Amino acid sequence: MTPRQYRSLAILLIAACARINWAAAQNVDKNQPEAVCPAATSVKAPQLYGIWQVTLINPPAGLPKTAVMLLEKHEEFADSLAGIVSRDGVTAGGHSAKAALAGDVEDGFVILDESSNNISISGTWNGQLVEASCGREVKGVWKDTSASAPPDAPDVPFSMVKRAGW
Repeated sequence: MTPRQYRSLAILLIAACARINWAAAQNVDKNQPEAVCPAATSVKAPQLYGIWQVTLINPPAGLPKTAVMLLEKHEEFADSLAGIVSRDGVTAGGHSAKAALAGDVEDGFVILDESSNNISISGTWNGQLVEASCGREVKGVWKDTSASAPPDAPDVPFSMVKRAGW
């Protein structure tokens, strides 16, 4: 094909795609209500599966302010969560760069136990789904429960936002 033929073919394909999209748009029911977010209290574990961006406000010395969390279906308990929290390769105190997570969501509350060694609990995440976030935002407190945590370890506020595409 010559360059002119390629250009003509490209224009034809673009026009065909535009025509298909225009025709599909004609079938949209404008009287149909838009999808409504579920109430935070009705969100179930499968709706939380995915990758989350976590931000800690004033974390303990050595731990980063941000982390990434992967939440998945728990192997043994279908209505529960499992996953990992990754702290960008940072290890501090009793916390490894990647720690296992297990927990539940119930009545709008997300409760996760964190374990840096897969044996003992090194941190707890207690959060609440943000109403009208469609199950895509959680706010709460993280507590350092590792062996190296001071007895009066403070609650550390956090927010989690689900990444797009999940």
